[in-house]
Amino acid sequence: MRIVAFDRKDGAGLGVVEGNEVIDLSAVDAAAPRELGAVLRGPGLGALAAIAKKAGAAHRIPLAGILYRMPVETPGKIICLGLNYIEHVNEGPFLRPDYPTLFMRAMTSLVPHGVPLEAPKVSETFDYEAELVAIIGKKARHLTPENALDCVAGYSCFNDGSIREFQRHTIQWTTGKNFDRSGSFGPFFVGADELPPGASGLSIECRLNGKSVQKDNTKNMSFNVVETLVYVTKGITLEPGDLLVMGTPAGVGHGRKPQLWMRPGDTCEVEIEKVGLLSNGIVAEA
Repeated sequence: MRIVAFDRKDGAGLGVVEGNEVIDLSAVDAAAPRELGAVLRGPGLGALAAIAKKAGAAHRIPLAGILYRMPVETPGKIICLGLNYIEHVNEGPFLRPDYPTLFMRAMTSLVPHGVPLEAPKVSETFDYEAELVAIIGKKARHLTPENALDCVAGYSCFNDGSIREFQRHTIQWTTGKNFDRSGSFGPFFVGADELPPGASGLSIECRLNGKSVQKDNTKNMSFNVVETLVYVTKGITLEPGDLLVMGTPAGVGHGRKPQLWMRPGDTCEVEIEKVGLLSNGIVAEA
């Protein structure tokens, strides 16, 4: 199932995407859930599928022209990986890590598909990072390689926009990874059952103003989804609606000569095979 969160006249809504149309679940049933995180923490995806089965022609709207919201608007945690494609490690000053390199992002750092990212006033070093994100569907701790994927409800696209100058100020990356409206998430939630196990073997690409700047395959992660879930849950309980952002391939702006930064007027696209295309313009911070 492919789910989209979008703006209705009366607020947030959820829809099931079928081709070029969206089944507006709140139009089918006024009591339908309106936020995917709450669905994952409560009735589960089956509740949305049951509502969608009742849809008629009047409950469908064109996908084109909707105003997107983030697939999950209330994640409890956003856990991100750095240095997770070996060619990307070679672009920077770091050595290949022995363990997954984890950091956190805040919701205030993210916008949905179609909403501009903000180039900050204080630095020109605004970099793009195409990433796959796994969306957690079940509470999990001490996972094993055999059961790790049982907790993944689905996947989406992510742009882990980074202010490199501030990322390098300390050995912790928090500031450079959390500028307001510097990253994006969406456009769809794609159920795990529609993709290969662990979303492995999918093409991942970033384009800046239509030019390909990153291109790789999710099978080339140093730590795949299973390995990362096992490691994270040694100490951190994952909960429904949490996000696990899986790192970026080579080709980022800070590793280029000359370096390449996102600037006002640019458009950045993240596309992952079978998952979707996340697109955001860039504007100057107000």
